[in-house]
Formats: sequence, structure tokens, C-alpha cells
Amino acid sequence: MVAIAGVAAAAVLLLAVPLGIVLANHYRDEELLRLQRDTVSSTREIDLSNAPGDRVELPRSSDTLAVYDLAGIRLAGRGPAHAPSMVRHALRTGRVGDAAGDGRLRVAVPLLKRERVNGAVLAERSDAAAVRDAHDAWLVLGAVALGIVFAAVLAAVLLGRRLARPLERLAAGARRLGQGDFSVRTERAGIPEVDEVGAALDATAARLDELLRRERAFSADASHQLRTPLQALRIELEAAQLRGDATPEIAAAIAQVDRLEATIDTLLAVARDTERSEAVTDLGALLEDAESRWRGSLAASGRPLRLRLRADDTRAHASSPVVSEVLDVLLGNAERHGDGAVTVTLLQRDGWLAVDVADEGPGFSDPERAFVRGAADGAGHGIGLALARSLAQAEGGSLTIADPGPSPTVRLMLSAIG
Repeated sequence: MVAIAGVAAAAVLLLAVPLGIVLANHYRDEELLRLQRDTVSSTREIDLSNAPGDRVELPRSSDTLAVYDLAGIRLAGRGPAHAPSMVRHALRTGRVGDAAGDGRLRVAVPLLKRERVNGAVLAERSDAAAVRDAHDAWLVLGAVALGIVFAAVLAAVLLGRRLARPLERLAAGARRLGQGDFSVRTERAGIPEVDEVGAALDATAARLDELLRRERAFSADASHQLRTPLQALRIELEAAQLRGDATPEIAAAIAQVDRLEATIDTLLAVARDTERSEAVTDLGALLEDAESRWRGSLAASGRPLRLRLRADDTRAHASSPVVSEVLDVLLGNAERHGDGAVTVTLLQRDGWLAVDVADEGPGFSDPERAFVRGAADGAGHGIGLALARSLAQAEGGSLTIADPGPSPTVRLMLSAIG
């Protein structure tokens, strides 16, 4: 709208200003022509006689008249005592002269007797009529210019709304698509470029819907195929536990089966984008539970596990099973790739809770490559850290390497309550 209005205003100014100047000059020239005509008519009643004592008589006129002889001396009327240059030019050439300035129009007309110049008449009148006509012309031009600019702005508004509505519908459709509504379809606007964008958005939505359906079907099938052997394994272990010669390892194996089933449920929930916005997790309790699970495994390798809680409120917006899975990945990564003591610290940072997992190992040679699934150059840490970062992001948090090492620190950030 601003661009169209600006172009229209510039075009009107480029046309109206020169036209106004031309009209002002035209009205002045017309008034000068009228003054010339009236003065020529008045010269017919002026007689320059050579008789001594013969007084020059001027006709009645609304203009200021002055009569000059060949020597440029004023003989009658009102005006300069000696002829101005314009009058002298008329006396010398026998041609009519005119001029405008200081709000006055002036005309010098030669007086002829027997086709010879024997004097001149200087006539003056106000240019008020020409100024008034020019002023009226400027008013008309200004009104027309405003009308043109207003029409341009109105057309720009209508055109802008016609273009904006389909774009707003496209934006709304894109937002719905981003929120997971793959059934969204855009309306056609009759504008080829906009309709092409809408068609591309519809094709994207249909393709994503197809891919999601396939992925969900695969997840359901994979879940079913995994649960069947797990259930069979559980039955075998429970049967062995019921026998009198059951060893403590059977109970530990059953606990691992439970944990594996919980991991499968967590991963499937994340893959299906299950709603978890209202979930609240006590990170302090989760960290203590993780410590109890991993202390024995690390102690068997002669590596201590230290837990430090340095936050007043340890509650976070996150799902407990998902956070527990992330913690297991981080502790497992520290056990396999790290060295020395493992320290888990919970801190509060500007509305976030940070869980730092540090060890005394050599660290990460390439921090970003550590999150690449199955990096071929050995800089990656398998699927573990990549999966943990995806799970953290699914909970609205982040997983980064705060200090690549040596003695590296991996940091999990989650939104704190309040």
C-alpha cells in the first residue's frame, strides 16, 4: 500500500507541478494580451499634436497610463518622468513590449502618425486576475492529485487484502501442519503463485501423513514383535524362579526385562508424539534412583559414582520415563567411554534445571560428531547420545556437551517448575 501510494504521489507531482507552472504562465500571458489589446485601443484616442500649448488628453481606463514623446519625456499620465527601457525599446523599434513583475503587468505600445512613431504609451495594471486564475488552477490540480492518490491507496488496500487473505490461509495451514495435523488442505485463491505454494503444502502434508502412518504401523508391529519374546523370556525366568534352586541372578534378569519393557514403552511414546505437556518429574528422586542402579556396575570397575543436588526445587516439566532413559544413556556412555569417578550434579539456571554428568576420561575429540548416529570415523558414540538428545528435545529441553574434556561434562537442560 505504501509503495503504490508513493508511486502514485510521485507520478502526480511530476505531472501536476509542471502543469501548474504552465497554467500560471498561460494566465499571465493571457492577461498581458488583454492589456495590450486594451492599450492599443486606447492609443486611437491619444493625439500628439505639435502645436504649442496643446495638452495631451488620455482616455478613460482602469489601467495606469503614461504618454512619452520621442525623447522619452513623459507628456501626460502617471509613471516615471523619463521613459523606462521597455518604452525606449518601443520608441526605437516601433514594436509592442511587455513585462511582468512586482505584482504588476506592463505594456509599452508605440504611437503612430502617418506610419511613423512619434511617441509611446506605457500601461500598467495589477496581475491579481492572473494570480487568482492560477490559484484556482492549483486548487483544482491539488484536488485531482489527492483524488488520484486516494484512489491508488484504495486500490492498494483492496489488492493487498486480496493477496493477504490467501497468504494468511497458507500460514494457518502451515501452523496446523507444524502442530501435526496432516489432514490440512489449503483453499485455492485464483492467484497462480499462491496456488502453487498451496499445492506444494498440500503435497507435503499428504506425504508426511503417509510417512507417519507407515512409521506408526511399523512401530506397532515392532512393539508386538518385541513384546512376544520378552513375555516368553519373562515366563521362563519366573518359572525358573519358582523352582527351589533359583539364584539371585534370575531376579536381576526379571528386573532387566521390566526395564527393557519400560524402555520400549518410552521410545514408542516419544515416536508417536504422545502428549506429555502436563508431566512433572522430580529430578532429585530420579537421580537417586539412577544412582542406585548404576553404583554397583561402576563400583565393580573401581569407579565411584557421586551425586550432588544443588537445587532447592528439583521438579521439572518432563516425563519421568523419558528422563530416566536419558540418564541411563548418559551414565552408560560415561561407563563405556569415560574413566575415573562419575559425578552427577543437579543445578538451577535461570528457570531451567541442569543435570551435569562428568567423568575423568579423555573427553570428546569432536563434540558435535558425538551426537551423530554411528559415525564412521569413531568420533560418534553410537546411537546412545543421538537418541538421548532426541528424547531431551521431545521434552522441550536440550542435551549438549558443556565441556568436551579432558574430564568432559554432558549437560541435560529441562524446564523447571515455576
